[in-house]
Amino acid sequence: MNIIFTINGGMGKCIMATAVCKAIKTTHPKANLIVVSGYAEVFINNPNVYRSYTSGNLSYFYDTYIRDKKVMVFANDPYLTTGYINQNEHLIQTWCEMFDIPFNGEQPEIHLTARESKFFSTKFLENKPIMVVQANGGSGSELKYSWARDLPYDLAQNVINQFAEDYAIYVIGRDDQPRYENTKHATASFRELCVLMGMSSKRLLLDCFSNHVAAAMNLPSVVCWIANKPQVFGYDTHTNITANPFTITPETR
Repeated sequence: MNIIFTINGGMGKCIMATAVCKAIKTTHPKANLIVVSGYAEVFINNPNVYRSYTSGNLSYFYDTYIRDKKVMVFANDPYLTTGYINQNEHLIQTWCEMFDIPFNGEQPEIHLTARESKFFSTKFLENKPIMVVQANGGSGSELKYSWARDLPYDLAQNVINQFAEDYAIYVIGRDDQPRYENTKHATASFRELCVLMGMSSKRLLLDCFSNHVAAAMNLPSVVCWIANKPQVFGYDTHTNITANPFTITPETR
């Protein structure tokens, strides 16, 4: 049997989906799990995934996996469920329940090969321990700063200054996002950034893909939250810091 699992959303959502993949394979161990998403690289080497495809690059997909075959399709979006809208459980649990798949605390997984780790690590060799910071999030967004997610610039720079003497600090961000003094700007591929995270001793992260990478690699980190809740998108692995209550009511019109 083939199970087609489609994921609509960003890289962080795809990383969370690896936990759902594990739950699906636990329930259907003999099925071939085929994943279609915007970030096929997240699922490379994942033992639960038979094939990973990028959305829009699906030539002969129907003939290969669906025509005249036994198929299950998991294509619903957990963001459109009561559980997610009520914000009363983790998204991974909501996702599993939506597909009628038992949830047993599965966590995200990223599988790097020894060759990847050895090859990419040469880009980040330092004489000091490495600290990774992600102060601004978003992939392909026109916004350079989001009040609902990003750290205020001065706050992030002050934290960086506290550690700059003892750590080589890499800041994950797009080329068009803010630069910080006493840091190196890390604009690398997803797999390269995973290697960098694995090499780091300290991590200050956001409600963004790096939060999920750290959890998938079992790297306890400090993660800052503003609008979203760690109970829905976060992990007990981390030290989760939530913002103070708003002093001005946000415009929600």
